[in-house]
Amino acid sequence: MTPAIKLLQELNIDFSLREYDSRNHESNFGLAAASALQQDAHQVFKTLLATLDGNHRKPVVALVAVADQLDLKKLASTASARKATMADPPLAQKATGYVVGGISPLGQRQKLPTYIDESAQLFETIFVSGGKRGLQIEICPATLCKLLQGHFAPIAKLSQ
Repeated sequence: MTPAIKLLQELNIDFSLREYDSRNHESNFGLAAASALQQDAHQVFKTLLATLDGNHRKPVVALVAVADQLDLKKLASTASARKATMADPPLAQKATGYVVGGISPLGQRQKLPTYIDESAQLFETIFVSGGKRGLQIEICPATLCKLLQGHFAPIAKLSQ
């Protein structure tokens, strides 16, 4: 059981778990999850970490649909920073306690500012990592945002 699942259970939050075989996916974990779960790639969200200028390189969490890309300029603007850059994988793993490809926005080692692309609000439920590769949590986006003390914002470069 991952810290993300433990947290949801302790708080008695309504969610469901979906498992899939992730052994053959060494990259693009998000699209692989959407395909394996037979879900719209706009409803499955990836957890990314970025660093902002002026905050001593402390990371922030950004959730965007796996069909889209994080717009670093929009993230920086939303977070009142001049610049945002993607966090190095070792920093992301150290800050969250999860391995790349299985980073959950829930149950992380450090409480980090969190931004969720506003498109999540279009769905009754979305999928986010459950804290390991091959495990997704289906949860109401408003519930997720409240749990994370996050913010909905337009932070994605939309796919064509």
